[in-house]
Formats: sequence, structure tokens, C-alpha cells
Amino acid sequence: MVWNYGAPSPPSCSFRWPPLVLRRGGDFRFRCCCSDNNRRIVDKSETDLRKNNNHKVRVQAAPAAWRFASSQPQLVSRQEKYFPRCTPKNLGPQSRDTPPQRDTGIASAKDWGITLLTEHVNESGINEDGSTWYRESGEDLGENGYRCRWTKMGGKSSDGSSQWKESWWEKSDWTGYKELGVEKSGRNSEGESWWETWREVLHQDEWSNIAKIERSAQKQAKSGTENAGWYENWWEKYDAKGWTEKGAQKYGRLNEQSWWEKWGEHYDGRGSVLKWTDKWAETELGTKWGDKWEEKFFGGVGSRQGETWHVTPAGERYSRTWGEEHFGNGKVHKYGKSTTSESWDIVVNEETSYEAEPHYGWAEVVGDSSQLLSIQPQDKPPGVYPFLDFGSSPPPLQGGSPPSMPPQDDNPPSMPPQDDNPPSTPPRTQ
Repeated sequence: MVWNYGAPSPPSCSFRWPPLVLRRGGDFRFRCCCSDNNRRIVDKSETDLRKNNNHKVRVQAAPAAWRFASSQPQLVSRQEKYFPRCTPKNLGPQSRDTPPQRDTGIASAKDWGITLLTEHVNESGINEDGSTWYRESGEDLGENGYRCRWTKMGGKSSDGSSQWKESWWEKSDWTGYKELGVEKSGRNSEGESWWETWREVLHQDEWSNIAKIERSAQKQAKSGTENAGWYENWWEKYDAKGWTEKGAQKYGRLNEQSWWEKWGEHYDGRGSVLKWTDKWAETELGTKWGDKWEEKFFGGVGSRQGETWHVTPAGERYSRTWGEEHFGNGKVHKYGKSTTSESWDIVVNEETSYEAEPHYGWAEVVGDSSQLLSIQPQDKPPGVYPFLDFGSSPPPLQGGSPPSMPPQDDNPPSMPPQDDNPPSTPPRTQ
């Protein structure tokens, strides 16, 4: 893990953004010698969980003293991690009391390792150390060919200080809707608590009949010893015509410091692109700082604008705004000003560079969604047609919500209200 203090701070500001977290994958070789003397060798390469996020540069706030890093090997496959080859088959699922990692984006289904049980089970047991476990699986059926296969499991230590819950599911119906999902929660002996959910959905637009794939992930964790916690909400949407939308909202706190971050991308599939970022932070002493920017382009013509700002505990404010107008003919109008009497307004000859298409789009997401696409719906009787609601709003998902297992004694960190943004910032189209 590399910590890099690379995020910019506004002039005359002694504070910095929390450091950046960079993750790097690699290869490994895992050797397991079981009791039957059969030697098995497994090679595994970790895929880059961040390949979904197609920014040339992505700044992500992360505190220097952050506690919630996984202590378990990150490259071991989930099947090996949860059901080790050397573990007798009559034992239950192993303890999973490690919080999720921050800023890892939306993992693919193969990274989650979703493996639903083919038979219906309802079992529980007690391990040698006194810890308990349970595992259940089933199938729910409903109208319009709705089908939900699910598996739930969990356990806790003998003294109850550590516990975990997890559910996996797949859904389908006659309209072509398919969904994979996971929800996890837990608490360990150090007092850390967490909740995490992930979904991948395939459906067909009711009006255009265009196939769409959507991914989302929410994660949160709290420290058991400090006034610290974090929350993330990630989403990605794709359609077969090249339309793509991506975004994230993040919030965190480490003792006296809090920070927020939001960003978004929108590609219309015809060359138009909108990107924006907004991040800010504050301390209990009253110091606040942040920056934001936005760019909109189509056919080499577009604009960029942004602001960097800083407020002292005494209320003194520094602000520096800037903008660019790109005309598509090699000329760029640049302008800006600051509260320290800076100002500029010039036209220069400059090449315009921007990303008109996402690096990770429809073709890539289809290639990484083989498990979602392989979901087999129920057979539809001859002459039966699925019910389609062409109302102004999409109908709620059939069958209700997936099995929900958030920590019972911990509330997620609340996101700040939208009007917490400081004044005098450039407008942003969301």
C-alpha cells in the first residue's frame, strides 16, 4: 500500500487533503497439502477493482491514520478464504470479521465469488472454540415469473464480541430482469462495525427496448476506539447504445476532521461528455477548505471551470475561480480571479484534450457480467406475456428487498445536506 500526499491545497492554507490510497495487484501461488496427501496448486491473479473508474486522475480523500484495512490476504480467492480446501466438509462457514476496504470502487461478480447453494439447507453448529455458525438457502417465487434464489450465513464468537452476517441472491423474471446481489455486516472484538452491499442488474428499458446493466455498491464502517467512520455510495450505469453514467458519494470522519467527496461522469454515446468533482473538508476548530471543477465537451468544443477555497476559524475566506472556453479551432479563452486580487483573461493557442468515451463501457461490462447473464429464469408457459408497466415511474422490484442484515446497534454516518457547500462557487450541472 502506498500513501501519497498528492492532493492540492489552496494557497495560504496549512492544511492538506487526507492522503491518497493506491492499490496494486499481483500474482501469487498458493500451495495446500490436505490430509489425503493430494497436493493442489492454485494460481490466482487479482483483477484491478479500480479499472471501472476511467479517470486519468482520481483524487480520493483518505485519512493518514485510517484503521479499517483488511488484515487478511487480499489475493486469496473468496472460495478458498471462506471454505478452505483443508477444512473438513462437515464444518460450517468460517468467521469473516474483517471490515471492507475504502476506495475500491465496484467489484465485479467474479471478485465477489457469489456461489449459491443448489440444494435447500438449514443448518447450524458449534465450533471447538465455542463460536457458533448457521447457513440457510432457499428459493422464493412470485408473480410474473419472479424467482429469487438466496443463501444466508453467519456466526458469532463464544462471548458475542465478534459476529458476522452475509447473504447472496440472484433474481429473475419473465421481463428479462436479472440481478445478482450481496449484503454483509459484522462487528469484531476490537469494536469495529461495518455494513456493505453490492448489486448488479440487467434489464430492458421499457420505452426504447435497449438493454441496460447497472452496478452499485454501498460500504460503511465505524471504529470501535476512535470517533472515526466512513461511508461510500458508488454507481455505474450502461446501455447497449454506449450511454454511460458513473458516480460516487463519500463521507468520512477521523476524530476532529471530517471530509466529503462527490464526483460524476456522463457519456451520451454520441460524443458528448460531462464530468464534475466536488470535495471539501473541515475541522472542529472551524477551518474549512475544498475545491470543485466541471467540464463539458462535444466535438472538441466545450468548457471547464472550477474553484479552490479556504475559510479560517475567524471567518476569513480565500477563493480562486478559473474557467476555460474551448472553441474547437485551437484557441482557448482562459479567465479567472481570486480574493487576493489575482485576475486573468487571455486567449491562447492550445490543443484541446478530453475523453469523449469511457475506457470501460458497454463491451467491457458485458464481458465482466457472465454470471449475471447466465442466470436462468423460470420457463414461461405458452401464451403468457410478462406484465409491463409503462407508467411515469418504474415499478418497485418484485419480491421486496433482498435479505437485509445491517448492524443492529450501529447507524451509518449521515451524508451532509446539499446546502453545506460554501457560497461563491461556480454552478454545476448534475
